[in-house]
Amino acid sequence: MFTISVELLHGTFRGDPDGTANTGGLECGEWPPSPARLFAALVAADGTRQQTRVTDGSELLWLEALPAPTIHVHSQTWHQTQRPRFVVIAERASGTHQEYVSRRGALHRPGVRVAPRDPRIVYQWEMTPPPQILESIRLRAARVGYLGTSDSPVRLRVATEIPSDRPAAVFSPHPDGEATLNVPQPGDTDLLDQIFDAWRVRGASVARSQFPALAHSTRYRTPESRAEENGGRVVAWLRLRPPVSGRRVSALTSLFKEAVLSHHQLIHGEPPRVLHGHGFESTGYDLARYLALPDVGFPRSRGRIHGLAVWLPPGADEVTRAKVRDAAFAVQVIKGPGVQVAVFPREGEPRPWAAHPRRWLQKSRRWVTAFPVVHERRGEVRLREVSRWCRHAGLPEPISFRRSRSPLASGGVDLMPVEVNRPGRPALPYSHLEIWFAEPVPGPVVIGAGRQRGLGLCVPVDD
Repeated sequence: MFTISVELLHGTFRGDPDGTANTGGLECGEWPPSPARLFAALVAADGTRQQTRVTDGSELLWLEALPAPTIHVHSQTWHQTQRPRFVVIAERASGTHQEYVSRRGALHRPGVRVAPRDPRIVYQWEMTPPPQILESIRLRAARVGYLGTSDSPVRLRVATEIPSDRPAAVFSPHPDGEATLNVPQPGDTDLLDQIFDAWRVRGASVARSQFPALAHSTRYRTPESRAEENGGRVVAWLRLRPPVSGRRVSALTSLFKEAVLSHHQLIHGEPPRVLHGHGFESTGYDLARYLALPDVGFPRSRGRIHGLAVWLPPGADEVTRAKVRDAAFAVQVIKGPGVQVAVFPREGEPRPWAAHPRRWLQKSRRWVTAFPVVHERRGEVRLREVSRWCRHAGLPEPISFRRSRSPLASGGVDLMPVEVNRPGRPALPYSHLEIWFAEPVPGPVVIGAGRQRGLGLCVPVDD
């Protein structure tokens, strides 16, 4: 094992993830810092070719050939957009800057500063370098002063074992992951040399974005997706603009399902039965769920839908999940009676919280419905019946519950019968619930007969 530990000395990190910070449109900073950024910092620490002072550069060729590392880092971060400011240009001009005579000013947009709860980051590779390579990497790591921008000072440590006090959350490389990070690949050292040579000739006009060959995106599974212990998995998280009224939940999820099936047919051919349920011979727990993600549970929540998600059951294989994700991300517009909204893949931005995976995947003993639960059959609702609904949804049996005709959570959506029951189907009763489990249960928690179209979605309540 081989690890590089990074400590953010100011407790913050600022870096431009995709070259858009200077446009002013960047809303979410890079987190965690990509392995390619760490590699570039090691290259700059002692240079290459004749610029090297304490190493011979062979360790860089060894590093760039490594597979994508596992990253131990705290996933809870605060992304603060920095305000643009004017800076002084060094060249002389005829008094055009109020504070600096005979200087010109230029607009500078610093991007987004990320403040994690834990300032430590650990990059882990399942390979041990030769002793000479290891010593060279240590010498380079000791010369790294910052990661990203110069106001993100760091301290690096190199070891052949993983630190015992590492952060608990893990970003791991996986072809089915939800996040993308840039990683180094063989040949990157030569490309960085070309950028350096061009910079010495042309100066600041040289930008990394002019060398797209340096971008090697690798998918990573986030700690939120790794926390889905009930067997099923959300394969796609999407955002809506503008938000949709919560009363349109049935119409929205039905149109979303139709769009996913249509794009699956165009991209990968006939959709699997798990997506539409026709000809399916197993229980309803084994069908896909199309979830609408509302703003519920806070004093000023209004129940508006800010996002969408597709959940697949435990029996779905990796190929099926990848195809469904492709189909969901291909949806750009949802349009139908009473609904017209643009759809965007979620790219890691922390807001809105209603569309954030951590909102729906965290564990809790107590869950409250955001949308009402459609009863699976008529009759009196007792704990035994609610336990049956939870069992059908793949959840443990609850120890207690509370039932109400009106919402029990702030911003919970109160629907009319015509907004719950589908035309041509038998009308079933519905109600809002508050459920307690003996042990914390990970989300998403969706129960009742309407769970395939997002009804019965619950929000966790912090005990």
